[in-house]
Amino acid sequence: MNKVVANAAEACKGIQDGMTLMVGGFGLCGIPESSIAELVKLGVKDITCISNNAGVDDFGLGLLLQGKQIKKMISSYVGENDEFERQMLSGELQVELIPQGTLAERCRATGAGIPAFYTPAGFGTEVAEGKETREFSGKMHVLEKAFDPDFAIVKAWKGDTNGNLIFKATARNFNPMMAMAGKITIAEVEELVPAGHLDPNAIHTAGIFVQRIFQGEGYEKRIEQLTVRTKN
Repeated sequence: MNKVVANAAEACKGIQDGMTLMVGGFGLCGIPESSIAELVKLGVKDITCISNNAGVDDFGLGLLLQGKQIKKMISSYVGENDEFERQMLSGELQVELIPQGTLAERCRATGAGIPAFYTPAGFGTEVAEGKETREFSGKMHVLEKAFDPDFAIVKAWKGDTNGNLIFKATARNFNPMMAMAGKITIAEVEELVPAGHLDPNAIHTAGIFVQRIFQGEGYEKRIEQLTVRTKN
């Protein structure tokens, strides 16, 4: 089954105001740059965005924040974005902060068809307010629910026409579990090859989870925080 679409514009068809989007990446690593640029161009608004973080002011999801296209961010880390901070403190942006492991498991549970699970993370804090709690083996746990995204948008290193994906190194991050979770999953890849050209043992995400795939171009691949060691 050929799942290739021509470009980001074709891939993002059907994304509308008010939808919930799950967006892969960690920091600025492995983010779907082409799809984010297309969402900026489309001008869709009132988005609920599930992502580990919100990019930086002028890159990644920060571009959608600049245009005030995001209504709510569901994230685990947001410390690199000044515009995010401004919108949150002013009340312009709804924010749900989630422990990072819980965020990852809620994404995985969505793709696995698990409606909810218990975790000890966040018990006794604001994270647990309004949620069911239960004791297991003498330790209190919080009930966390799976997500319900309309679209999942991910970035892979290589993919084939059937939608099978390989992620490279750290860019694997949240991408594989989010790819499993969307009602419609969009995958943009650096290299698109015919079906059968990928080593089956190297595939991280099976094509059954992907509905649309395209080859992006011109990836900037910024480094969020460059740290180097001085030469001895």
